[in-house]
Amino acid sequence: MGDAKLGGGAAAGLVERLLDVGIDGRGRFDSAQSVADAARREHPDLERAVDAVVSKHVRLAAANGFVTGLGGFVTLPVALPANVVGFYAVATRMVAAVAVLRGYDVRDQGVRSAVMLTLVGADADDLLRKAGVPTGGRLANLATRRLPGPAAMAINKGIGFRLISSAGRSALSRFGRAVPVAGGLLGAGLDAYLLRKIAEQARRELPPRAAITG
Repeated sequence: MGDAKLGGGAAAGLVERLLDVGIDGRGRFDSAQSVADAARREHPDLERAVDAVVSKHVRLAAANGFVTGLGGFVTLPVALPANVVGFYAVATRMVAAVAVLRGYDVRDQGVRSAVMLTLVGADADDLLRKAGVPTGGRLANLATRRLPGPAAMAINKGIGFRLISSAGRSALSRFGRAVPVAGGLLGAGLDAYLLRKIAEQARRELPPRAAITG
């Protein structure tokens, strides 16, 4: 029982830290709002701005240099490699910046949960069902409502467990290579591919808010 509680606390803690850094920003790691504002200044067309945000973060993940900008954030109550944690922070910020550009307020709990659920793909529906939160099959519907505290906590814990589990599988393929250079190239390609998949999910699940509320 104690191990389960510890594991649940670590899982929820991982998500809280990702939200804190990936959305709100810390140190040299800019907030999602700042990234979205910069993209909008450079590209007045919002969808071109979304494209620019996605491209920037795919390059960042592939380069793998983002870890140095995270400082102490990589020290988590979960045994994950630093670049895996960095990948999730970059993915969180990318999705949150897309949400900002499409009219969502990333200060809202529902929006923050929708951003994190985008990272777990097809598992999102199962987590929402277990938390008793109907969305009609769209994360955008979650982003337009106020979540009860217990439901948000249950969702975050479920997301954390999924991320930790998938990180373990990814680490095996990423670090289990005998040739360091080949392993590094594989890791960069895998991160870029996974981030593109998350970006596709974000585009589908978080359409312009006006299309949802109007």
